[in-house]
Amino acid sequence: MPAHLRPTAPIAADAVLVGDPGRALLLAQELLEQPKMSNHARGLWGYSGQTPAGDALTIQATGIGGPSATLVLGDLAELGVRRVVRVGTCAGSATCRPGELLVVSEAVAAGGSATSLGVEIGELVRPNARLSEQVRRALGGDGHSAVVASVDSHPGAQSLPAGALAADMQTAPLLARANSLGIAAAVILIVTEINGGATVLEKEALEPAEKRAGEAASIVLSA
Repeated sequence: MPAHLRPTAPIAADAVLVGDPGRALLLAQELLEQPKMSNHARGLWGYSGQTPAGDALTIQATGIGGPSATLVLGDLAELGVRRVVRVGTCAGSATCRPGELLVVSEAVAAGGSATSLGVEIGELVRPNARLSEQVRRALGGDGHSAVVASVDSHPGAQSLPAGALAADMQTAPLLARANSLGIAAAVILIVTEINGGATVLEKEALEPAEKRAGEAASIVLSA
């Protein structure tokens, strides 16, 4: 039995990962036919079911930050997950716009949580190239590739390293853990605020972006 998840329904080999349990519910209702709750332990809501194309898919919340996400990913690996797409949020630079979708090409470890996985501060961690390219194509003109930084406190209050377009709290450690487990991983991030500013994406504008990112993830994982 995994250490943190307590599955009550079969877990698919492909999974969409989200930080927020509410987003897990939203995407389960959007992407799955007759979704079944597959985990509610520790408030980490997870759902499993079939896509309209008949493919098995799990949608799992990971909580806030790298440590929580890596622990959940370890449990999912034990349950047979082999491919994941993270749908998360980030704080973008001044060149970004709220609601923009970023497909992570590289993640800079800018916080200490990645060091427990053998990643030095400032080191780049890369997603699975093939899966990331498929995600970018599925998004079409709605998304583009970007380097992001992963930090351990509120990303909107952090200075971005050179070359990084945005910051979040999970991507670098999550990708490092996925690589160590042999899991193919890609990441879509929604810009919900502008780094150092007061602009924050309202829920009414966030939900369509969540659905668009989830749809792209589902298309890729169903291929």
